[in-house]
Amino acid sequence: MEIRKVALIGAGAIGGYIVWGTADVLGDNLVVVAEGERAKRLKSRGITVNGRHYDLHVQSSQEAADADLLLVAVKYTGLEEAMDDIVRIAGNDSKKNVSGNNRTIVMSLLNGIDSEELIAERIGWEPIVNAYMTIASHRTGSDIQIFQPEGEDGLLYGDHNTAEKTEICASLERFFATTRLHTTLVPDIQKRQWAKFIRNIAFNLPQAVIGAGLGVYHDSRHALWYSLKLEEEGRRVAAAYGMEIAPLQRERFRYTPATRYSTLQDLDAKRPTEVDMFCGVLMQKAKEKGIEVPVAECTYHIIKALEEKNAGRFDYQQ
Repeated sequence: MEIRKVALIGAGAIGGYIVWGTADVLGDNLVVVAEGERAKRLKSRGITVNGRHYDLHVQSSQEAADADLLLVAVKYTGLEEAMDDIVRIAGNDSKKNVSGNNRTIVMSLLNGIDSEELIAERIGWEPIVNAYMTIASHRTGSDIQIFQPEGEDGLLYGDHNTAEKTEICASLERFFATTRLHTTLVPDIQKRQWAKFIRNIAFNLPQAVIGAGLGVYHDSRHALWYSLKLEEEGRRVAAAYGMEIAPLQRERFRYTPATRYSTLQDLDAKRPTEVDMFCGVLMQKAKEKGIEVPVAECTYHIIKALEEKNAGRFDYQQ
């Protein structure tokens, strides 16, 4: 199995990292999937990653259906809208791809623990390889800044059914070795995803509610209490699903105290957040096991209210 053509859905911060790492290797065989006005905008503007401009080769999902690998890098709020494109590209196991493969490999690069489940409901589990990202980035329009792109952060992936290196994972490993992307094949991918999920809930969300950078967890015992309570709830739910997650490391952070993670960036820019992917999913998973998560539930409603505030819902007249 060979990977020669890659389709990318989503050209935000995560998509920008993929473009940065693969464009020089793939050329026009890296395609961004879009149609209508969005396709025109991406074609005309391209994107800029770490100061370098990249023109984008844009195709419809029909045109991209011969891709060997599909990378889904949309926001959680855009996953349902992207489903039809995912099905067109990866839902047909009888077509032949650029490299003669019978099925397009699918990797979801969304944070969280349920995007693969949602995609599998539409196309089945067979073509899906579980994955998650650990990069720090900031996006302003089409200008993306990836911090430490060649450092230890990057893309982690693996087969959710087995710790063995499958044929598909071996193909991915060979392909990634030709790129600038930092990637790691891991044997315990689902446990790793749960750990990242809990880390996002514990570190991403309290700073968004407080409106402060990452240093708040060192400089405020109240913020630290808040973060620890969310971590505790997340680890309790994970354990109910057979995932024993070790306490998060808090001795040091690899980023500056001013670092603002994605949820706070979204609130700063008055964009919808991904709190449904974090607290919303945790609440759902907890309910299925009869576990109460009051701090996560409170956090969910506070961030939803902040989204409403950003949308002007509370611009009351005197």
